[in-house]
Amino acid sequence: MDGTVLVADDDRTIRTVLTQALTRAGCKVHATSSLTTLMRWVGEGKGDVVISDVMMPDGNGLEMLPKIAEDRPGLPVIVISAQNTIMTAIKAAEAEAYDYLPKPFDLPDLMKRTAKALETRRRSGVRASATTEAERPDDLPLVGRTPAMQSLYRLLARVMNTDLGVLISGESGTGKSLIARAIHDFSDRRTLPFVTATAGDLRELEGPARVLARAKGGTILFDEICDIEPDSQARIVRMIDTPGDHVPRFMATSQSDLAQAMEDGRLRHDLYYRLDGAALHVPALRERVDDIPLLAEHFLAREEQGGAPRRYFSDEASALMRKYSWPGNVRQLENAVRRLGLTARSDEITRAEVEQVLGNQPATEPVLGHDEGDKLSASVARHLRRYFDLHGNMLPPAGLYARILREVELPLIEIALDATGGNQAKCADLLGINRNTLRKKIGDLDIRVTRRRKLM
Repeated sequence: MDGTVLVADDDRTIRTVLTQALTRAGCKVHATSSLTTLMRWVGEGKGDVVISDVMMPDGNGLEMLPKIAEDRPGLPVIVISAQNTIMTAIKAAEAEAYDYLPKPFDLPDLMKRTAKALETRRRSGVRASATTEAERPDDLPLVGRTPAMQSLYRLLARVMNTDLGVLISGESGTGKSLIARAIHDFSDRRTLPFVTATAGDLRELEGPARVLARAKGGTILFDEICDIEPDSQARIVRMIDTPGDHVPRFMATSQSDLAQAMEDGRLRHDLYYRLDGAALHVPALRERVDDIPLLAEHFLAREEQGGAPRRYFSDEASALMRKYSWPGNVRQLENAVRRLGLTARSDEITRAEVEQVLGNQPATEPVLGHDEGDKLSASVARHLRRYFDLHGNMLPPAGLYARILREVELPLIEIALDATGGNQAKCADLLGINRNTLRKKIGDLDIRVTRRRKLM
């Protein structure tokens, strides 16, 4: 790398590590713990790339981006932040930050992004200045600092102001409709209507026309697209092809395996290809257990703002909630937390109180079971029995075999890669598979691989 990088972070360790790494890579580095100093350097014409934290002792790094864009058009700014919420990712994208990384970040990943920013700076024209942020809702329950949620935030921020169709997949209760609403509320169409079209709205011949009239060029969401009848799906295709004078944005949600749904004839191929401009997968709660305490605190705080007593979970109660399977995902967690907030006998919610509430839920056993000596097969069998029980007399959606294998295979490969430091040769040897097979699975499962050391 060749260029000058301005680093602004109030954490001395991060400043030191970044300075050493960037200097070894061939860059000149100016590091500071002050936004005031950073802005002075920018005004003096120093730096080819900026790496800045958000929360600094003398201000907010995101609020400085419009000023940087005004003073130095085309200067790439990489935002790093420990405030790992969707709001941070969205605001960084809106302020036209070059890139956004949550803390803790992978140092090699940040170095690659910095190198790309320097190259972009060398051959780029002038970037547009930042747009002014309008009034928007701040209390989106899209909370999480796990890698799965951070990846979703970044992708969501990138597709926000495009006209691409969006397919949002995920299990029931994961928040697919919230994601769709967030895309609309933070997009250029936010002042226009957001319309959810159900199967009933589309059964009549004039149904699509009425939906378009309600949308008025805003956003139309088809909820659970695979549950809509084939005739209505055909009407949606014609609606997308001939939307009239005010063209809306089209989105759809689905908890079904879309590939299997097309194979089974429950989803038209031509409709899938019209909606699949951007595909967002919302992870199940069991795939991001580290977010459970964060979400629980969020829901308790929201109840407190509404006049409820202040509540908090004991360590034992929080640990139990992390082990629970949450088949209803975030929706089930929210309902359980609200009930606990109302029924708890004191400010501290105890493990016994959590057990009492979860004991009345459909899945009463933690995912891992009570016996730490259980074999993996026994835990999987318990989980599958609960999964079938939740569907009552109905069978789960088709394609179960592939979905279950993916759920086991994905964490197995991710954890093995992490254990081998991202070395694919070692990982393939550990797993006992061919290296080319591992590479294909990494691509098929969309696993991000970095040879890294963790930074704080």
